[in-house]
Amino acid sequence: MTPLVHIYPTDTVAVALRPLKKGETLSLGDGTITLAEDVPQGHKVAVMEHAEGSPVIKYGVAIGHATKDVHPGQWIHTHNMATNLSGEVAYAYNPEPCSLPYRESETFMGYRREDGRAATRNEVWIIPTVGCVNEVAHALADSCQDLIQGTVDGIHYFPHPFGCSQTGADHEQTKRLLVALSRHPNAAGVLFLSLGCENCTHQQILDELGDFDHERVRFLTCQDVEDELASGRKIVRGLCAVAQRAKREPISTSGLVLGMKCGGSDGLSGITANPAIGRVSDILVSEGGTSVLTEVPEMFGAESFLLRRCTSRGVFDEATAMLNGFKGYFLNHGEVIYDNPSPGNKAGGITTLEDKSCGCVQKGGTAPIAAVVPYAGQATVHGLNLLCAPGNDMVSTTALTAAGCHVILFSTGRGTPFGSPVPTIKVFTNTALSKRKPNWMDFNAGIIADGKASIDETAEELWRLVRETVSGKLTSAERRNSREISIWKDGVVL
Repeated sequence: MTPLVHIYPTDTVAVALRPLKKGETLSLGDGTITLAEDVPQGHKVAVMEHAEGSPVIKYGVAIGHATKDVHPGQWIHTHNMATNLSGEVAYAYNPEPCSLPYRESETFMGYRREDGRAATRNEVWIIPTVGCVNEVAHALADSCQDLIQGTVDGIHYFPHPFGCSQTGADHEQTKRLLVALSRHPNAAGVLFLSLGCENCTHQQILDELGDFDHERVRFLTCQDVEDELASGRKIVRGLCAVAQRAKREPISTSGLVLGMKCGGSDGLSGITANPAIGRVSDILVSEGGTSVLTEVPEMFGAESFLLRRCTSRGVFDEATAMLNGFKGYFLNHGEVIYDNPSPGNKAGGITTLEDKSCGCVQKGGTAPIAAVVPYAGQATVHGLNLLCAPGNDMVSTTALTAAGCHVILFSTGRGTPFGSPVPTIKVFTNTALSKRKPNWMDFNAGIIADGKASIDETAEELWRLVRETVSGKLTSAERRNSREISIWKDGVVL
């Protein structure tokens, strides 16, 4: 197998599947190419002449332009290419028919909630309404671990710094996000833990909740009781009793909601882990399920892969409004739209935001885009959904959780230990990382670059792991009890 991959026939670059040395002559298609310099793994090699200003093509689209003349065999990266991105774009509606073949639904062992939704974990969640009670939530969760019995899978708390001293949209966003988390089917019981004098009041949470199950969702205001830990334990004990009624049973995969995220990407992300995740998304959608793609800034420059797949003009208009709204968000803060990728991304071979985005959206597979979900909204339409959230790992995975995702496939080429409130399967892009950080890994998609499996074969194995995970198998982050949330903030703090 050649250590170079030429993704699309029209690409002007190929990607190194291993570190390459100056002077190596490698086969490429019907010909060969001799390297003019060393090229790190995941980085790009020019396979044709690039005059200064000419487009650099990868994934079949322009990912930037050459800033100087580049010859075949040369390494092409930040020293000789740059982005084409600028501001907002006037998108044209040019839909292309796309559909997935029917695939018979499979089953997993999950929990069936009273409202008919599936759950993959049966937990009690302690949600602080304000950061001032994070320590109380921590102490309460720790002191109640002995209550985990029967089918209760865990008691967890989710600290954050907000809920007070926020105004306007930020305050509303915090409230909506916390309530959306409380609606997640994996939370068999929820305790909203308040201080008593914060902006995010008990009544505001009630108003946002609307009609809710009073047995499943409980409240405690610490300033109103003498001993908040003793009072909290009584409530948690009652929530555990509610949770213990649930039993795992066979449930159709059509009830699953899959989240997709990448972080610490490298040059192999778009040709190993992300395409494999995209195939898994297509499998689930083919079986009647739901998948959710987020990280809006990492769709910039890759819109052509997405917008033509919108199922209606209305979905297209919502998607373009989301994209341009996010660009406006950058510009309103005086930030350049293309101030991405990160230093770690660049070290791994990603040069421009278009380069990163075109690899990122591979996670969305080929399914039609059925709906656009606002931040702190919930994915209720079967099929592939786009979720409005930034690229930050913790912010976006929190948004995916709030959207109702039962499990998140998280690809990474650099490695990361964190986990979200729901099972987060870390899919490594390269085998070297899997050997270096096995305790952070759940699945190695680097076998694709190693030539040991095709993308389709890898996707089927990953899909099997997804079904095992939603049936109860713990992820690496769950084994370390790594469960974090972060709330998107835009405005002032009082």
